[in-house]
Amino acid sequence: MFSSSLIIALAFLLDALIGDPPRLPHPVRLLGRVIDRLEKVLRQVLARRLRLAGFFLTALVVGGTWAVGAAIWQVAARFAGGWPALLAAPLLIYLAATTIASRELLLRVGEVLRCDDLEQARHLVSQLVGRDTTNLDAAGVRRAALETLAENASDGIVAPLFYLGLGGLPLALAYKAVNTLDSMVGYKNQRYRELGWASARLDDLANYLPARLTGLLIILATWLLDRGRPRRARAAWRIMRRDGRNHASPNSGIPEAALAGALSVQLGGPTSYFGQMQDKPFIGDNRPCDPGAAAPDALAIIRLTALLALLTAVLLAGPGVP
Repeated sequence: MFSSSLIIALAFLLDALIGDPPRLPHPVRLLGRVIDRLEKVLRQVLARRLRLAGFFLTALVVGGTWAVGAAIWQVAARFAGGWPALLAAPLLIYLAATTIASRELLLRVGEVLRCDDLEQARHLVSQLVGRDTTNLDAAGVRRAALETLAENASDGIVAPLFYLGLGGLPLALAYKAVNTLDSMVGYKNQRYRELGWASARLDDLANYLPARLTGLLIILATWLLDRGRPRRARAAWRIMRRDGRNHASPNSGIPEAALAGALSVQLGGPTSYFGQMQDKPFIGDNRPCDPGAAAPDALAIIRLTALLALLTAVLLAGPGVP
């Protein structure tokens, strides 16, 4: 059977080549349907105890996903040699690849950053972020794109690879379930404040280490791209330490601050969500710099960050077999 580290490397390569083809079955789409149906059932059964309903929703989805992943992993382990291994390995590689989102992230953010038509750029970035984009100027569109690039470098690349290395396919799929739950029910509005509480807290916990690892890998990638010249890497480290907590999330600000420091741009600031203005703190030094001019550097840094995350996962996984 292929080693765990080889499966991770091939999964990363598969994601880089094909991304997320809409016609292929994808665990996240299945998870979305399961979460939607469970939410409706639990809202009826525990209508007056929504926080408890949220605990059950989180436990059932995350625990069930881990159990399915573990069952697949164990069945594949039984076919450790011969032709059955050639049938089991592609399934493991594909499922592992579905937990990673490097191609989709880099393509979609790159499309925004390279778009010269403001209306089109607003439309493209609206598909990536939850804020109002109708009145964003060109710099605002690019700032939003850079913020989502940094945040999703953690959620969509580093964290899945980290958990693939740490606990194989079952843990990576469980992380994806946590992430999907948070994106569907982890809101602080009236509908989800109670039901989504457990999902949001578990997402914060699951992303605590990966977010900080992402910040460090962004700094290392910056240093490597600058051929060992430390100026931009030092700025990234300084801004990450100073502004990493300037965010509503305990995790998202860390990679955002590292990228802002590396690119010498300022992210964050007042932002409109669903018609309401939120006075978000700034991340990065207030310098006259066009975020669009930093686009090629940003994409290069995140590409190298993804490769460094792959190396980290391979080292964590070691030579073992599933």
